[in-house]
Amino acid sequence: MKKQSLFSLLLATVLFTGCSSSSHAGEPPAPEKDTYTNPVVRNSLPDPTIIRAKDGSFYLYATEDVRNLPILKSSNLVDWTYIGTAFTNNSRPTFEPDGGLWAPDINYINDQYVLYYSMSVWGGEWTCGVGVAVADKPEGPFTDKGKLFRSNEIDVQNSIDPFYIEDGRKKYLFWGSFRGLYAIELSADGLSVKPDAEKKRIAGTAFEGTYIYKKGDDYYLFASIGSCCEGVNSTYQLVVGRSKSLFGPYVDKAGKDMMENGYTVVIGSNERFVGNGHCSEIVQDNAGNDWLLYHGVDRNAPQGRVLLLSQIGWDANGWPYVDGNSPDNQAAIPVFK
Repeated sequence: MKKQSLFSLLLATVLFTGCSSSSHAGEPPAPEKDTYTNPVVRNSLPDPTIIRAKDGSFYLYATEDVRNLPILKSSNLVDWTYIGTAFTNNSRPTFEPDGGLWAPDINYINDQYVLYYSMSVWGGEWTCGVGVAVADKPEGPFTDKGKLFRSNEIDVQNSIDPFYIEDGRKKYLFWGSFRGLYAIELSADGLSVKPDAEKKRIAGTAFEGTYIYKKGDDYYLFASIGSCCEGVNSTYQLVVGRSKSLFGPYVDKAGKDMMENGYTVVIGSNERFVGNGHCSEIVQDNAGNDWLLYHGVDRNAPQGRVLLLSQIGWDANGWPYVDGNSPDNQAAIPVFK
């Protein structure tokens, strides 16, 4: 779940002062770095989603602790510049009038940028839902196309956390929270549910924040368990299961089905960072290394959920892992030419 905090009351321009590492006019450029330090952004950016646009830059979107969904830009996944919001007060979605915009998912479909989002009030599990917006450029402006469905319309309680994927030339949306994870086929343009499509349940009641990654012949379902939004008491962890089919069954390392709440932990907590979860898309750098962004709570500055970066490895049996099963304080920087 994606609870907005008091942090969201601050102005975005104040929140992201110092977010970019760019040099000031007239100063020599900063030397290239060999390492980065977590958090890569100290401001609250829950539930990140990213895309590499045609200009080669990465664009990141997050739950609106900055109202109207913040957008940041980077060339290396480490140095991020705040560039605006996906919506304005006048253009933001309205199907849940008092709702917040949570857990966006950015994609490039049919020559346009397509942003799926959840809209909900905290605890409004039957009135929340998933909507979609489009833009010609990754920085927007995004035009809302309205809701795809609400919880009470699709009969899935707490319909949040959308994730889009294409498989076998078909388009699918996955979503859900601690009432189950589900999937449904979308129309050819990705902007509506395919007529007569039937939803499929793929996981039990322990998970939210679906992200599915295909590697070789295997599908990996990344999700989050625990509490997201209790500050230093948050228990969020990033977990995974694996399947030979997009729709499962997904099982953990011990063979337990995720429909029965089986899971393998990828990222847990450590002395510095807790409540770590809800990952972005996996990005591969020019050295062939895989990287993952996600949010967590920094015990040293526990206001909001900060942006963390980790390298993902793959063991001899094909399971993803992060060294130490938790965020590094410092690590080698991704390689992007």
